[in-house]
Amino acid sequence: LSIKFTRLVPTIYLLVFAKPESEKMALARLLVSTSSLPLSRSIPSLSLLHRRGFCAAAAAASSGSTAAAPSESNVSSSMFAHYNHVSESDVAHFKKILDDRGVITGDSKDLEAYNSDWMRRFKGSSKVVLRPTTTEQVAEIVKYCNQRKLPIVPQGGNTGLVGGSVPIQNEIILALNRMNQVRSFDPVSGVVVTDAGVVLEALDTYVGQFGYRVPLDLGAKGSCQIGGNVATNAGGSRFVRYGSLRNSVLGMKVVTGDGCVLDGLKTLKKDNTGYDLKSLFIGSEGTLGIITSLAIACVTRPLDRKVSLLRTDTWDNVAKILASARKELGETLSAIEMMDGKSVDLATKYLDHVHNPLIIEGSTDAPHDPNAPRFYILVEATGSSSIPVDDMMEKFVETVYENGEVHDGVIAQDEKQAQAIWELRESLPEAVLKSGKATFKYDVSLPMADFYGLVEATRQQISGPGINVVGWGHVGDGNLHLNISAPSRDIKSKLEPFVYEWVSSKRGSISAEHGLGQMKNNMIYYSRTTHEVEYMKRVKTVFDPNNILNPFKLLPVGEK
Repeated sequence: LSIKFTRLVPTIYLLVFAKPESEKMALARLLVSTSSLPLSRSIPSLSLLHRRGFCAAAAAASSGSTAAAPSESNVSSSMFAHYNHVSESDVAHFKKILDDRGVITGDSKDLEAYNSDWMRRFKGSSKVVLRPTTTEQVAEIVKYCNQRKLPIVPQGGNTGLVGGSVPIQNEIILALNRMNQVRSFDPVSGVVVTDAGVVLEALDTYVGQFGYRVPLDLGAKGSCQIGGNVATNAGGSRFVRYGSLRNSVLGMKVVTGDGCVLDGLKTLKKDNTGYDLKSLFIGSEGTLGIITSLAIACVTRPLDRKVSLLRTDTWDNVAKILASARKELGETLSAIEMMDGKSVDLATKYLDHVHNPLIIEGSTDAPHDPNAPRFYILVEATGSSSIPVDDMMEKFVETVYENGEVHDGVIAQDEKQAQAIWELRESLPEAVLKSGKATFKYDVSLPMADFYGLVEATRQQISGPGINVVGWGHVGDGNLHLNISAPSRDIKSKLEPFVYEWVSSKRGSISAEHGLGQMKNNMIYYSRTTHEVEYMKRVKTVFDPNNILNPFKLLPVGEK
């Protein structure tokens, strides 16, 4: 194959691969009016897109275009029989602890948002929301609820997908959104001390003033809160660069189920004295304690970044591109994302604000065979001014083209174009939501050899009019997001436990980054042994003896 680089205004590289006899036609298709290039559009920030997606989801659900299914909890009412109901005297006690803004009760419409997840798949019936502003208030509330046996659901930004922050029935909701202060930042060590209710994007903007960034980036960054991120051990698209959030949490304050405050809010990067208790609360989903404050080691904010979008037609090539990216880009590789062709097609079909940068608007030729396998790979490299990121990205792209691993691609030449490519990736969940009345989402980890096999196996398992089975994910760390849209939820029995059994057979994980919540708690045995789960239950008893913190979530209900 011959290679041509065509640079068009406004400075975007289009890499053309064509056999000699068709080379002129391929170039002719690319040399169109640059005013129609999709990357020249003005693109809003990803956080705004995220909020727009949430609004679209809510609007779709309320209008009936997306099924507002009954809550999918596996807990019966009888399991709550040993808990007490909130009384008027309980509410009066809470009002003594909090100010007037700190207690929401009754049938107020303000309760609706707290009682449901953003996809409206899980819905509780809580009549009390408590909004503390200090760790001491949280401790008072929890101590009282433990004595009264009143169950509590800690809630951050409520952006989860497994119902972990939504009541199952009428538990008290303890919302942390008023604990929203950044307490300190050390520009030498890069350590920030923050309340748990600070929104991730706000925290990142704050440390950005000093040339740092939070080592976590999520599509929900405009809504999610850092405490919830830590409580669920959120992953995100830059996990491949910065690793697990566990590595960055230096200390925390946490209130356990009996109201005790564990003050481990240290800013030390080395502390090898005894058990690392904070690690137990990271990823515990609010079942062991309520995180109120955090010390996080931030990373230097990169001064330069390059983003490319590449297309190939086989999964083997995707694996080769990943290997080449690690070799050529090294430590500058900050993200590498895979989107299959069908997911990109849904985005361009159902969303007006996104475009496929590899399709030239105005072209009369079919851009691809819709039934042919296609994979899009988003590659991002970041570095300081002393690291020639531009050269490294161009060398990497040239290498994968010369190796025959990539058939088409673009390199963004400015921030607007880079955001447009990321917008395509971040908009995929919204596209799936709009493509059917019912949606199913599975967040799994798989070995690279089996990564896309789950999507193919699911397509064989279910098919029919209006059913879309698509996959995308953080290919750099083996995290696949399998998404299905359908006319109704009738296909659920064909998906579960099929998906979990398939993942388990490959020794994968049924939850890569979203957690278990109330959706997958009883599926834990597909990824954990009986002995592991038994020790988890013992740990739960130590920190929450009366099981008042997020009861019947994360851990399985009943016997195996």
